[in-house]
Amino acid sequence: MNTALSFNTLTEPVIARAETDPGATTLIFIPEQGPNETITAAEFHARAGAYAQALRAIGVQSEDLVILVLRHSQELLFGFWGALYLGAIASIFPFLTEKLDPQIYKERVRELVAHSQAKAVITFPEFKPELSQLLASAGCQVLSTADIPQHPGQPAHDRPAAFDPDKIAFLQHSSGTTGLQKGVALSHRSVLNQVRSYSQAIRLTSVDKIVSWLPLYHDMGLIAGFVMPIVAGVPLVLMSPFHWVRSPRLLFQAIHEHRATLCWLPNFAYNHSVRGISQRAQAGLDLSSLRAWINCSEPVRYDSHQIFLERFTPNGVLPQSLQTCYAMAENTFAVTQSPLGEIPHVDWVEIRSLQEERRAVPMASGAPGATPMVSCGFPIQGTEVGVVDEAWNRLPERTVGEIIVHSDCMLSGYYRRPDLSQQSIRDGWYLTGDMGYMADRELYITGRKKDLIIVGGKNVYPQDLEAIANTIPGVYPGRTVAFGINDPSLGSESIVLVCELEGDQSHPDERRLIEQELRQRVIQQTEVTLGDVRLVDRRWLIKTSSGKIARSANRDKYLAEFNLGSA
Repeated sequence: MNTALSFNTLTEPVIARAETDPGATTLIFIPEQGPNETITAAEFHARAGAYAQALRAIGVQSEDLVILVLRHSQELLFGFWGALYLGAIASIFPFLTEKLDPQIYKERVRELVAHSQAKAVITFPEFKPELSQLLASAGCQVLSTADIPQHPGQPAHDRPAAFDPDKIAFLQHSSGTTGLQKGVALSHRSVLNQVRSYSQAIRLTSVDKIVSWLPLYHDMGLIAGFVMPIVAGVPLVLMSPFHWVRSPRLLFQAIHEHRATLCWLPNFAYNHSVRGISQRAQAGLDLSSLRAWINCSEPVRYDSHQIFLERFTPNGVLPQSLQTCYAMAENTFAVTQSPLGEIPHVDWVEIRSLQEERRAVPMASGAPGATPMVSCGFPIQGTEVGVVDEAWNRLPERTVGEIIVHSDCMLSGYYRRPDLSQQSIRDGWYLTGDMGYMADRELYITGRKKDLIIVGGKNVYPQDLEAIANTIPGVYPGRTVAFGINDPSLGSESIVLVCELEGDQSHPDERRLIEQELRQRVIQQTEVTLGDVRLVDRRWLIKTSSGKIARSANRDKYLAEFNLGSA
C-alpha cells in the first residue's frame, strides 16, 4: 500500500479520507468498561479538528510543543492529531499509574515542560487545577478534555494551512524509568517515508486490519499501532495496555471477533499469553485471520516463539505467521523486517565464539554448545544497516559489533539536546548502541553495548535504580549495582539489585525491612518490579580501576556466588 506517497504531511491523508470516504471505519476502540465504539473517518477528522480549534484558541501555533498527559483513551488519539493539524509538535507523556508516586510524576511533567519549553499540556479535568498551578511559571497553558466539544460536527477548518514536511511532527520520548527522557524529533517527511517503506515490507493492503494493545508513548505502539494505520487508511482495533496485561485473552478475542490480520508484540507478550490464557479460555478462539504476529521491541527469543506456537497452533497460529522486526524510535520505527509468509531464519551458532570472540560460528541445529539466534530480517527500503568496531571500521559478516543505521526516515535530532544529537549521529549514520551481526544480509541482535535492561518492552536504566537504592537507610551510598539477567519464564529480563549494607545490619528482621523499603520505593518511582534483591556485606562489590562499579563483573559474581548458573 503506497497511500503515503502522494502526501507531504501526516494530516493530509486523514483529511482526504474524511472527504472521499467519510463512513469508512478508522478505529474500533475497546474500552475497559462498556461497549466497543466505532469511529469513522469523518468522526475522527471532526474530533481531531475540535482539539486543533481549542489549541489555537489558547494561543498554540505551528511548531509549538504540545504535551499530552492523558491515559489510554480516544481523547489521547484525537488530541495528538489535533496538534498535528496546527503544525504543532505533539508529544505523549506516559500517564500516571497507581504504582507511581503522584508527586514524583507531576515533578517529571514540570521538568519536561520547563526543559522543552512546551506551549500547552492537554490533560483530564481532575488534573487541570494542579497542573495549571504547577506550570504557571513555565508559561504553559493547560487544556482539559472537558474544554473540547465531544460532538463538534464538521470542523470549521477542513484544510489546515500547508506547512513544510521537514518540520517536526512529533516527539517520541525514550521509555526510561526516571529523570528527563530525551525526545526523538521526527519530521512529517521521515514518518511518511517510514509508513511507505514499512507498508511495502509487510505488504499492507486496504483489506488488512491492525489490532493493538501497545502503549502509545512507545515507538512500536505509536507507529505500528496508531500512526501507520491512521495514515494508511487501515482500520485499527485498539485496547488499553493495562486491560491487556490483566486479561491477555482480550487480544485474542479481538482478533477472533474483528478478523484482524496484523499485530505487533514485544517478546515478553508471547510468554505472558501462554501463562495468562488458560486452555479452557483459548477454546473456540479462531486466530487464523492473523497473517503476522510481529515480534519487536525486545531481543527475539527462539523459545518464546516455540512455546507460543505449540500452545496456540490449535487456534490457527502458523509457523510462518510468527515474524520479526528490529526497530527504534530514532528510525521512526522499523529498521528491518523478516519476509512475511516465510519462517524467520534461525541461525544456530557456537556460544563460546559468540561470547568470547564476537564471531557467529555456524553449528548444527540443537548441537551441544550451540545457541539459536533468530533473524530480525532484512533492512526495509530506504534504510541501510552496518556493523562497526569501536574504531568505526566496517566488520565482515558474522562478526559482532555495534549496529549503525542510515535511512530516509531517521530522526531530525534529539529535541533541544544538540549534545546528544552530536554524540549519536556520525556522518549521517545513527549509532544504535545495540550489538549484532549480519549474515546473508539478515540482521541478528546479540545484546547491548550500553548497560540498558529491557523488562516487558520497557527500557530500565541501572543508574536510576542505583540512585534510589542509595537513598534507603541502611544501604551504603554509592555501593549498589543493578543489572538484568535472562528469565526464560518471562521471555524477558529480570532485574537484580545488589546493595552493600552500611554498619551492622546483620539481623534478618533489619535486612527484611531494608529490602521491603527498597522494593516499595523502586515501584513507586519507576513502576519496575525487582526480580531479586541481594543485601551484601561491605566490599562485596567489584569496582573498576577508575573507581566505578563494574556492572558486568558484579553480574558474573552474582551468578557464580549464588549458584544461579549462566544467563
